[in-house]
Amino acid sequence: MTPLKARAKVREFALSLPGAVEEFPWGDSAVVKVNKKIFAFLGADGNAETAGISVKLKNEEAHGHALAVPGATPTAYGLGRSGWVSIPLTGESAPVELLCDWVEESYRVIAPKRLIAQLDTP
Repeated sequence: MTPLKARAKVREFALSLPGAVEEFPWGDSAVVKVNKKIFAFLGADGNAETAGISVKLKNEEAHGHALAVPGATPTAYGLGRSGWVSIPLTGESAPVELLCDWVEESYRVIAPKRLIAQLDTP
């Protein structure tokens, strides 16, 4: 899957979560928020060269797994100290399903309990 298709699928999934909204606080770089708090950085749409996402992973196993993706790093600007991981979307990247799992985990760290309850209700 191309980096832009992977980004589109991750974006679609992120926006399907209860209360999720997309904003562009820094020009063309997209973020997805819940309750006015960012849970996913998506970068600029159409930027295949540096396509990537950043998510907040508090679960140590998921955090370690995400950092094991080739090219993944703790997120810049000091966010890495709080559990944020930046994952490039390349041919060596994690499968989209796993990226979406990480987006959901990041959402669960940020979202209020009432919205998490909606997510958990079939």
